[in-house]
Amino acid sequence: MNPIVMVHGAFVGGWSFETFREPFEAAGHTVLTPDLRGHGAGDAPDAVIGVSVRDYANDIASLCRSLDERPILLGHSLGGLVAQLAARQVKPAALVLLAPTPPWGLAGWSVKEAVTAFGAQMVSLLSNGRVDPSREIMRRMTLGRLTDTQAEPILAQMRPESARAVREALNWWLDPFMGTGIGAGPLPTRSLVISGGADHIHPVNSGRLVADRIGGEFLVAPDMTHWMLSEPGWEGLAEAALDFIGDETRAAA
Repeated sequence: MNPIVMVHGAFVGGWSFETFREPFEAAGHTVLTPDLRGHGAGDAPDAVIGVSVRDYANDIASLCRSLDERPILLGHSLGGLVAQLAARQVKPAALVLLAPTPPWGLAGWSVKEAVTAFGAQMVSLLSNGRVDPSREIMRRMTLGRLTDTQAEPILAQMRPESARAVREALNWWLDPFMGTGIGAGPLPTRSLVISGGADHIHPVNSGRLVADRIGGEFLVAPDMTHWMLSEPGWEGLAEAALDFIGDETRAAA
């Protein structure tokens, strides 16, 4: 059975999949949840300075090449963009993107998404190479459906993010080198994009654009926000992803 590499989003680590990985392991998959470069618990806060989204993708692609079987790539948020870039390099058995950050050239569609991108850009300009996480913004924009007890362990483990990666991901028009470009044509694997109907970070229209761009299937989870990894209803998303993975890997066999 194909292993699954789960790629986390900005300001967090592989631990963000602690809950979401369980159904995949129960189904028999080996699940890997690597920390992106500079995001490990023992990494210095400045370890992310100067790191690009492409660096993250190259690291994930190298991990995929090291495995005995072609893996399935599953990415959340910024990790969804990293997974798109890695998928162009190493054709995975399947690709699942949860609330993915769009690649170069796809603009945000909502006022809130535009404000979020602009705000992150302004913070990054003042951060001297890294963007420090904001508990207030994370709690309000991402973890609103969790109780304080559920949210606190997530907030406590947040880490700084690369200012360069933030600029590349959220303000692609400032990157003439197209660092987050995924190349021409659909990605070389069957893909599924899942967006939350209540997501204000990467809303439904953003997810639909990503699915159209990569040639993937598209699913909307009406009640879900951006933190679809453990908020109420996450089990349904995991089931949908497992159904898709099963269909795709059987077809590829």
